[in-house]
Amino acid sequence: MTSILMTSVRDDEQAAIHDYAEQHHITINTTPKLINDALDLVPGNDGVVIQQRGKVSDDVYGVLEQNGIKQLTTRTAGVDTIDLEAAHKHGLTVTNVPAYSPRSVAEFALMQIFRMLRHTYAFDHQVARNDFSWHGLQSKEIHSATIGIIGVGRIGGTLAKLLHALNATVLGYDVKPRTDLDGIVQYVSKEELLKRSDVVTLHVDLNPTSKGLMTAKDFALMKPTASLVNASRGPVVVTKDLVAALKQHEIQAVALDTVEGEAAIFAQDHSKEGIADQLPLVDELNKMDNVILTPHIAFYTNVAVENMVDIALDDVMSILNGEQPKNEVK
Repeated sequence: MTSILMTSVRDDEQAAIHDYAEQHHITINTTPKLINDALDLVPGNDGVVIQQRGKVSDDVYGVLEQNGIKQLTTRTAGVDTIDLEAAHKHGLTVTNVPAYSPRSVAEFALMQIFRMLRHTYAFDHQVARNDFSWHGLQSKEIHSATIGIIGVGRIGGTLAKLLHALNATVLGYDVKPRTDLDGIVQYVSKEELLKRSDVVTLHVDLNPTSKGLMTAKDFALMKPTASLVNASRGPVVVTKDLVAALKQHEIQAVALDTVEGEAAIFAQDHSKEGIADQLPLVDELNKMDNVILTPHIAFYTNVAVENMVDIALDDVMSILNGEQPKNEVK
C-alpha cells in the first residue's frame, strides 16, 4: 500500500488527511515535527509532504534520495523554504499549492483594510485602558477610500473584485497587469499608488525582486494618514524602516500578518518569556497602539486547509503513478 509522510501536521488538518487516505486507499503517516527533525520517519514511505516557514535543512535532500523518494511537496504557495537546485540535483520533483484559497487571504486583507479605515486598532487599546473618548479618530467609509494593491495576482485580483463591489477606488501595481480586471483596477506606477492610497495592501510572492519591496523611501511617499497591510511575506517589508516610519508618523498604522524572521516566534507560545530576545523589532511593533500583529493566519480557513491537503496529496499521487503533477515548481 502506498505510504506518504506528512510533516508539520496540525490537529485541524487531520480530518482532511484521514478522508483523503480513506478515499484513495493509502496510508498517510503524520508528525507535528518539521522535516528537518523527522528524517528518521522517512524510511518506508513513498512520498513526502511538508509545511514550514524556515529553510529545509541541507541534509534533507540526500536522505530523501537515499530512501527512494522522488518528490518533495510543500502544501504552501511559497517555495522559498526549499533549495530548488539541491532538490533537483537529488532527483526530486518539487510541487506546491499555488492557489489553495485566494479568497481566504483576500477576505482577511479586506477585514484589515476596514480596521485601518475605522481605526479600530486604536479604539481597542483605548477601551482596554477604560478610555472611551474619540480623540478625533474620524473614520473613512470605504466607498470614499482609495486602496492600493501591490501584487494583483490570484489573491490581489480577488481582493480587487471585493473592493470594487464596495465601490472603493482600486489602484494596482504589478509587473504583469491583468486585462481581465479592466474597469476594476486602475494600474499605476508604484510611486503613484503609494502617494494616492489611503491603505496599501501587499500581495506579492517572495522572490529576489519583491524582497525589501517596502523601504524607508517608500514609506516617505505615503500619506501620513495612510496605512499598510501585509498579508504576503515578511521580507517584503524592511522592518527597521517600518518601525521608523511609524515613530516618525510618516504612516498612520499597519496590519502585519507576516514579518521578517517570523519562524522564530510564529506558531509558538511565547507568553511567558516574550519575544524581545528573538525579534526585538517585532517586539517593538507589537507594543505599539497603531499596529495589528497576527501570526501568519490569513490563509487559515476551513476551505483553505482542506484544499492545501488535497491539492498537495494529488500531486504526490500523480508523481507516484508516473504522471505529470499539476503544480511542479522548476
